Amino acid sequence: MALGISTQISAKKVQVPKMYIFGFAASFNDTIVHFTNVQEIDSAWMDTKNKFLQTRELYSYQLRDFLAKKKQMPRRTCIVVANKNRKKVEKKYLKFKKLYTQSKDKLQHYDIRYIEDQEFQFNTINLRDFYDDVNAKE
Repeated sequence: MALGISTQISAKKVQVPKMYIFGFAASFNDTIVHFTNVQEIDSAWMDTKNKFLQTRELYSYQLRDFLAKKKQMPRRTCIVVANKNRKKVEKKYLKFKKLYTQSKDKLQHYDIRYIEDQEFQFNTINLRDFYDDVNAKE
């Protein structure tokens, strides 16, 4: 390949029957952290190249908005972890939880709060609602 020329390979977005997801929220202003349970979402969209959940930020916004409106906890930094394989998501969930519950000095440094499924559920996001040119396979 000549210098200055780059090739860009576009990964396809595919709709998968289900994915598993959990959310985590924290703030730099206090020690409160929130965890959702591992949840199943139907008809999620995934990138074929890196296997990432598409529009992850919109799923994290769902959690952020829930915390702001229902729990009066605005300005939380929220992330989601997702995978087609439930065991992989559960493994990451346990690793994340351990990071916040077990410290070397055996002291509790965080106020951990669990969000039950009855309180909050992630809603599936249809990629076609956001992009006109979805190169998707169903």
